[in-house]
Amino acid sequence: MIMPTESSDDLALLGLMQLVSPALPIGAFAWSQGLESAFELGWVRGEDDLGEWLEGVLDDGLARCELPVLARCMAAWAEDDVEALAHWNGWLAATRETAELAAEEARLGAALTRLVTSLELTPPEPSRLTGMGYVGVFAWLALARGVTPRQALLGFAWAWLENQLAVACKALPLGHTAAQRLIERLRPSLVAATDAALEYDDNELGPMLPGLALASAQHETQYSRLFRS
Repeated sequence: MIMPTESSDDLALLGLMQLVSPALPIGAFAWSQGLESAFELGWVRGEDDLGEWLEGVLDDGLARCELPVLARCMAAWAEDDVEALAHWNGWLAATRETAELAAEEARLGAALTRLVTSLELTPPEPSRLTGMGYVGVFAWLALARGVTPRQALLGFAWAWLENQLAVACKALPLGHTAAQRLIERLRPSLVAATDAALEYDDNELGPMLPGLALASAQHETQYSRLFRS
């Protein structure tokens, strides 16, 4: 398969919109990535705090972890590089610091694999999706839809932001107008995170999110909660 290099056509753009839609039936909204505990612990109390939290996760998490790995997985799928796919899938799993974060990656990957199968969009060797985490399956589907790597990274980051704000609207609570203000504030950060992710070398990768890890660990035993993680 050839890696898309030109601007996506209309069908590719619609395919990306489908892939990042909150309506995609993979259960992404069910996971808060420790955000619900950050509310419970008083680390995030309102709109400004939430903006700082999300900017931190973008800069020190997605930009150094999921986004660059997504680009590498797209290249591996395009080159039919089985070893690279296995390496980055395993590497990403090893960065998950709590049981909930690990479960999120695995379960979203399995849910997206089921969807890909039902849409008859599996790779020539469908077994290569077996055991693949969310990022790896997302990479395959983006490539199959003809989405360029940069647009795939932007779409992935956008889906993450929308899900995090949906969590906040339910659990903080955050008003919908405040959520839209945060989208306006963070749109440049999504672009900056994508730019950075495409520049990092392999030895510069790895999340630096001790606060998120602690919040996620706390969430595993939190008395009352709406979300899985």
